[in-house]
Amino acid sequence: MKIEQSKRAAAAAFIGTTVEFYDFYVYATAAALVLGIVFFPQTDPVTGTLAAFATFAVGFIARPVAALIFGHLGDKFGRKKMLLFTMLLMGIATTGIGLIPSYNSIGIWAPVLLIVLRFMQGLSVGGEWGGAVLMASEHAPAHKKTFFASFAQMGSPAGLILCLLVFRAITSLDEKDLFTWGWRIPFLLSFVFMLIGLAIRLGVEESPEFKQMQEKQEIVKFPIKELLKYYWPQVLFAGLSITIGTAGFFFTNTFMITYVTQYVGISRPTILDALFWVTVFEFIAMPVAAWYASKIGSHRFLFWAAILCIAVPYPMFMLVSTKNIYLIVLGITLAVIALSSLYSVVAGFMAEAFPAKVRYSGISISYQMIAAITSGTTPIIGTLLAQHYAGEWLPLALLFSFLSLLSLIGICGITRLRKRHLNQEKIEKTQQPQQIA
Repeated sequence: MKIEQSKRAAAAAFIGTTVEFYDFYVYATAAALVLGIVFFPQTDPVTGTLAAFATFAVGFIARPVAALIFGHLGDKFGRKKMLLFTMLLMGIATTGIGLIPSYNSIGIWAPVLLIVLRFMQGLSVGGEWGGAVLMASEHAPAHKKTFFASFAQMGSPAGLILCLLVFRAITSLDEKDLFTWGWRIPFLLSFVFMLIGLAIRLGVEESPEFKQMQEKQEIVKFPIKELLKYYWPQVLFAGLSITIGTAGFFFTNTFMITYVTQYVGISRPTILDALFWVTVFEFIAMPVAAWYASKIGSHRFLFWAAILCIAVPYPMFMLVSTKNIYLIVLGITLAVIALSSLYSVVAGFMAEAFPAKVRYSGISISYQMIAAITSGTTPIIGTLLAQHYAGEWLPLALLFSFLSLLSLIGICGITRLRKRHLNQEKIEKTQQPQQIA
């Protein structure tokens, strides 16, 4: 029964995060392709894209707020309740975006409503991720927690594949239809996906580790206060460790759409096709990476994955610069496999850094704080660099390497803290018999 629940929890984490990330990526893709024209028609194309990316960043501003709220509630009242609520919130927000009239219909209220609903999307994802990771890992057997946690991470590429399939269909429309009603279809589909996700999550039991805390009356009254008082170094380093895993996706899957269409001359349908195949390779690579990490150790695996991420943007941009679609796919695939290998393993790595009583708060705040600082701003910084250094890709590659270096620092920091904690436990165990004697 326990094994069945662990598999069901992993499946629910995967499907739930697929729906959540589909909604989030739908907005990101729409921001790169159409939202600037629909909601900011008074500006030139570059300024309109920047404005759309600015509303995209609003979702990341909401995510730390959500981490504080849902992390606290998840550590006090359980993981499952939070996951049901966040999925409902995301479905309402995304469907609502698909129903907003254009700027030409209601003027300034169109972008205002867009920002409000985007903020709701950010709240949903900010509360969702930590709970999904914990439901998968805390239901898992002790020796497979990192591997099972990766199923929540696999929702990211799966959601993107679903998003790209839908956008590939609507971008085949003529421009008039695309910018009047076609762009709304991906957002409105969210309502159907939300119902499916809710039905699956209702069938999963609460986390056994949380139940155990309830039985032993170990629930902390103020989890965030406890977290920031005793575990703030873990929060800092855990956040840094996932930097390229979050910002890198929006670099390759959001900014690169704008970059190759505006500066390399690749058409929208072509780059969406390319990113679709890149994401398929990513989806295949993630469970393989998680399995391999469980064999050699997550700390060792993540260290070398971060090193690879630092090096990989240079061959990526060299291949993209050829303007050959097959080489563009190869270049972006190299970068995405490197960062997604890190991303698939880092969730379980982060969860192990915190005790169960503050774990939801710990991993949520760590993840969402760094996401707010780096992921939401990465497409904007990339767009500004590409505009300022037109025809030069080196500054963009250096940005990618810098984000990867932050992950390396975080991974090394968490590893050092864990070693210190284990050494302290050993010392305490050796001292106990002497104290009894």
